[in-house]
Amino acid sequence: MAKHDLIIIGAGPGGYVAAIRAAQLGFNVGIIEKEAALGGTCVRVGCIPSKALLESSERYAELANFKDHGIELGSIKLDLKSMLARKDKVVRANTDGVAFLMKKNKISVYQGTGEIISAGQVTVHGKEGDTELECDKIIIATGSSVASIPGVSPDGELICTSNEAIDFQEVPGHLVVIGGGVIGLELGSVWKRLGAKVTVLEYFESILPGMDSEIAKEALKLFKKQGLEFHLGARVKGVSSDGKSCTVEIDGKDSVTCDRVLVATGRKPNTEGLGLEKMGLEQDKRGSILVNDQFETSVKGIYAIGDVIPGPMLAHKAEEDGVACVEMLKTGVGHVDYNLVPAIVYTHPEIASVGKTEEALKDAGIAYKKGVFPYMANGRARALGETDGKVKILADAKTDRVLGVHIIGASAGDLIAEAVAAMTFGASSEDIARTIHAHPTLAEIVKEAALGVHGNALHI
Repeated sequence: MAKHDLIIIGAGPGGYVAAIRAAQLGFNVGIIEKEAALGGTCVRVGCIPSKALLESSERYAELANFKDHGIELGSIKLDLKSMLARKDKVVRANTDGVAFLMKKNKISVYQGTGEIISAGQVTVHGKEGDTELECDKIIIATGSSVASIPGVSPDGELICTSNEAIDFQEVPGHLVVIGGGVIGLELGSVWKRLGAKVTVLEYFESILPGMDSEIAKEALKLFKKQGLEFHLGARVKGVSSDGKSCTVEIDGKDSVTCDRVLVATGRKPNTEGLGLEKMGLEQDKRGSILVNDQFETSVKGIYAIGDVIPGPMLAHKAEEDGVACVEMLKTGVGHVDYNLVPAIVYTHPEIASVGKTEEALKDAGIAYKKGVFPYMANGRARALGETDGKVKILADAKTDRVLGVHIIGASAGDLIAEAVAAMTFGASSEDIARTIHAHPTLAEIVKEAALGVHGNALHI
């Protein structure tokens, strides 16, 4: 029976990063993954392939605007097969990269599903039988999977999840997306750019639930301008398929007939088959594993990170969990500030956020000041032809400490990094405003928004 200091179940961003950091700290590490390719949902069928398709589809859509740059093009033809092949190549490069990192750090990889027998023993159920492993500590990092809704049963063909929507072999004539959150908007944007009619059905009265409402309203306006159709306040009662088309039933509204349906209504923790009930690990109503501030579950010696514990289901959050957890095991110190986990929507334009929304500050009765600066007033944005969007900074009215930053516009996902760094060190809006930003750059929009908190924006 193989023995390890630490066994990690799940080789997604949380699991494999935890394994690497643990190996760096001197642990003898074993990692268990049920899929042949390492990297988890994010690398195989989530973040990476969807971003590859977003990039390819955006370039395809951009061709229609090249004339504005003085570039005349002939006829443009979509080669979807090649686009999908490029996506698969990008995924392979990433999964191969994770496998290389496991070898480089001398981490033992076991393929199969992991079942916890005790705090010091795990059974790996593989294709060729079971493997028994002994260990001192266990980290559960099994990630999440697509959540279902009543009346909707994905068939993997016409009624799909994001797993299938990254691999449609032809552009749907009409795609209905159930859910106006991140996944639905990103994949809906991909297929709209490639020629599909896209209708988004959202249960709430606004898209991107939980995001700053001013930014969400701006996003809705821009997505409509791009041709996406939205039905807000739409509760889906059921979806049926006759093998050729689908019918989506909506409570109190006319049904919608379409070629394909994408169910994008969130995710749920992956905890089945782990033996949690037998071990007595506590879970909440959603099935998330409850942990203390050191990532330890209700069973001593068993820890959990990433999507299987409460909090935002984001790859970068899982990575930080993994690093903090193993550093805590080694040194007794490990921490993640969940108030400063950035969220990004990789549509066009991108949307990024960190910290408190304006609504949250109002609800909490916190006095604040706001600075907003539009992309259209920035020289670099004009040169790029990317004038849609704005940067919004919220700062404490008394201390000027930055409480939240919300961006919609080109490169928002990159621009938010400055805000996260500033807020991590407790910066004020004045700190950002007095920091030199190179000209001409989009980053100057962040500086101008910071200046705007006190009414000192220069270029508007």
